Amino acid sequence: MKPLYTIQEAARMLGMSKDTLRYYDKIGLVKPVREGNRYRMYSAEELIDLMNIQIMQYAGFSLEEIKGWIDFRRMERIDPETCAEAAAFLEAKHAEIHRKIEHLERVSHLLRLAADTMRNYSPESDARLAAHVRELYRDIRAGGQPHQEEVCDKS
Repeated sequence: MKPLYTIQEAARMLGMSKDTLRYYDKIGLVKPVREGNRYRMYSAEELIDLMNIQIMQYAGFSLEEIKGWIDFRRMERIDPETCAEAAAFLEAKHAEIHRKIEHLERVSHLLRLAADTMRNYSPESDARLAAHVRELYRDIRAGGQPHQEEVCDKS
């Protein structure tokens, strides 16, 4: 007989709250067995699913996307078309994450340049920072990045 773990044991092992585990059960992400006493009992397979859920959340997947992945894993028969759809989804997620990385690298560069400007302030360093900010703003506008509100230059 395979070992089963109580919700408290599973929560402790995975560093998750019992409420989170209950919620995942409620929405069908995991399906712990219920013994005669109706307590949730988690198998090693469910613990692995929960670890994968944590990794996918860390990677930026939504719970809906994670549920799709888990449903895919539970399929009896996986055909090539379904695999192709899953691969396309993962490639799109990869592209989305790559865009976020590029964005964060640009923000990091801007912050580093601003800190250097403040540390060694001069009219020249301030002009370099201002030019970089203008370039960044043009790129944002040209790329159609979302913005919070329009700002007009009144000078």
